[in-house]
Amino acid sequence: MELKTARLTVLIDPAKKQAFEDLCHTQDMTPSQVVRRLIRDFMEHEAQAAPRRAPARKAAPARRSR
Repeated sequence: MELKTARLTVLIDPAKKQAFEDLCHTQDMTPSQVVRRLIRDFMEHEAQAAPRRAPARKAAPARRSR
């Protein structure tokens, strides 16, 4: 486990938050544990998928209408 932590603030619908917390409780996990696992799994998945992807292109600057 990491020695230092940082805070991540996420805005979510209150009903979804409550349902998520209830589900975490049924799994005997805290919401933070679940979010950390989701982030770790996502990062591992993306690291494996990265070589197969084309490089991302920069978005063109927005045009001003006259």
